[in-house]
Amino acid sequence: MNQSAMIRPDWTPATIALMVLGFVVFWPLGLAMLAYILFGEKLKTFKKDANDTVDGMCSHFKRNGRRSNWTHNRTGNVAFDDWREAELARLDEERRKLDEMREEFDTYVRELRRAKDQEEFDRFMRDRKNGGSGPIVEAH
Repeated sequence: MNQSAMIRPDWTPATIALMVLGFVVFWPLGLAMLAYILFGEKLKTFKKDANDTVDGMCSHFKRNGRRSNWTHNRTGNVAFDDWREAELARLDEERRKLDEMREEFDTYVRELRRAKDQEEFDRFMRDRKNGGSGPIVEAH
């Protein structure tokens, strides 16, 4: 007899002993064992039904996950669909321009920090060369 047969959801000596032991050690464990004895046979079907439900709800995300956020189904109104496609293309172009501007600004800030660091390093080297002994602490 294997372990799964000993602890099946039924009133067997092993499950009764585990339930009593669970109540003695920590009452929620005993209650969980009692629930397993009473409803254990339904757990397999419950788990399968829950998984099928979640899979059905998430299948929409899986289908649409690879498409662009702006991709929509056609409405059947050709004029509206053409206008919407043109507007979405315009918005995509604006997004591209904004991304380019952000990249330019990030580059500018990096160069500004590099120049500030270089200036501070040059000042440190000048002070050190002129005989300054300790680090100069500035309040920012």
